[in-house]
Amino acid sequence: MPPRVLLTGFEPFGGSDLNPSWSAVRLAAASAIPGVDLHTQLLPCVFGAAGEVLWDAVELLDPDVVIAVGQAGGNSGLAVERVAVNLDDATIPDNAGARPVDRPIVPDGPVGYFATIPVKECVEAARAIGVPAAVSDSAGRFVCNHVMYGLLHRAATRRPGRLQGGFVHVPFAPEQVPDAGRPSLPSSTVAAGLRAIVSRAARPA
Repeated sequence: MPPRVLLTGFEPFGGSDLNPSWSAVRLAAASAIPGVDLHTQLLPCVFGAAGEVLWDAVELLDPDVVIAVGQAGGNSGLAVERVAVNLDDATIPDNAGARPVDRPIVPDGPVGYFATIPVKECVEAARAIGVPAAVSDSAGRFVCNHVMYGLLHRAATRRPGRLQGGFVHVPFAPEQVPDAGRPSLPSSTVAAGLRAIVSRAARPA
């Protein structure tokens, strides 16, 4: 039985009609990845609800690995996140109008969690096929960090040793940045990087 991987992306937010995370996730899953049983899930860009939709998919699919993907405008390559912190502190509202400030994600929960996928190896897997990638030590304070922290907290408390989790931030798509001076990556390039990351994360250590 090949390892089962759940790959998630987000709906558009902040007035945009596109979220490159979901575009790239769909493209990454359009053809089989050898040795991987890959599934996808679209998440709402809403505090609370995003984590619930993700965990419902975990309960349904029972994956070995979950990699959530989100947009980080301004990045020039893929950012494989190493740390999620127990803090919601939004500078803009989510898609339900919520804008939490200095609020813990899990009251009395740990300050933070490290990703349990092999972060540096995943970065190297993407770079090996020519996709720019780097380790990141901040998943932000918006819904992306909320999802990453919630995933790792539930994995640690409900499925210890059974579920690896991580998060990848991706740049704007070219169609989001008419100003050619701002960094972006085509969805096909991002999808190739995600496929390489999935393959590495699904491989036994």
